[in-house]
Amino acid sequence: MRLTTIGTGTAAPSPARVNSAHLVEAGDARLLMDCGSGAVFRMASLGIAWMDITHVALTHFHADHTTDLATLFFAWRYGWLPARSAPVELIGPAGTDALLDRMSAAFGASLRDLGFAVTVREIAPGDSIDLGSGVTLSALKVPHTEESVAYSVERGARRIVYTGDTAFDGALGIWASGCDVLLAECSLPKAMAVPSHLTPEECGALAAIAAPRLLALTHLYPPVELVDIRAIIAEQFGGPVALAADGWSTEIEDQ
Repeated sequence: MRLTTIGTGTAAPSPARVNSAHLVEAGDARLLMDCGSGAVFRMASLGIAWMDITHVALTHFHADHTTDLATLFFAWRYGWLPARSAPVELIGPAGTDALLDRMSAAFGASLRDLGFAVTVREIAPGDSIDLGSGVTLSALKVPHTEESVAYSVERGARRIVYTGDTAFDGALGIWASGCDVLLAECSLPKAMAVPSHLTPEECGALAAIAAPRLLALTHLYPPVELVDIRAIIAEQFGGPVALAADGWSTEIEDQ
């Protein structure tokens, strides 16, 4: 499996970080997790084959995780010749189907009728979906919005866990236990902590529970980059830490 962090930013506009979007490639599955503003053009700048995406999974419905979904759908229809004909599966928590309807109404064209089949699958916490090629996507409820979930992507013995946006939750750490990569949000320094996002201290505590082979951090607001994130995390977690940037990637070898 390969993980590429396409967008590692937040609602704070940044020249270096677009909004949340992360790609997992495994077998024939090309899973885009979240699709915030700037993600589609960032994929183009990184040379990522955005036409080949097979599944899109949303963690929740905040704008910085969803606004480029319409851009992606229109790019599949009008941004390349020949236009997309392969089906795509849109996955998300309860309310995803209604979100697609609202987006269609806003943009004046049905995102379900652009010349390729769109299947919407709403995933409940605790459920799993087979993505093909031996890849399984599972969801866990996390404390952020009413619908927010984290995702686990597994193929064979390999596993990537993406927190989405979340507050600290020990149950999330237990659920992620032993994963190869824990892709965790790391939004704000402790001095600016809010109840719905993680600080470096909380990322360290979460990683201490999960004990991933690699902790990769995303969703960084500018102020958190002014503190020594690695040193703070090292007080609780001694494993490797990557401060992901747009275009960062890691390969997880099959076993």
